Amino acid sequence: MDKSLLFQLLLPIIILQLILMITALSSLVKQQNTKGSKWLWAVIIIFVNLLGPVIYFVFGRKDR
Repeated sequence: MDKSLLFQLLLPIIILQLILMITALSSLVKQQNTKGSKWLWAVIIIFVNLLGPVIYFVFGRKDR
């Protein structure tokens, strides 16, 4: 597979990952209470690619 084609295929996934990570971390900082400790959620958001932010939004946020 050509490197430029591989880059074109991966670029949207990388951009989506960055957007999700920034949004989830921003939400985590603004949230008063979370289900679990904030530092643990930050680790999950950063190190569990693509699924970390989704897991936080589904399970980590307390209802407002």
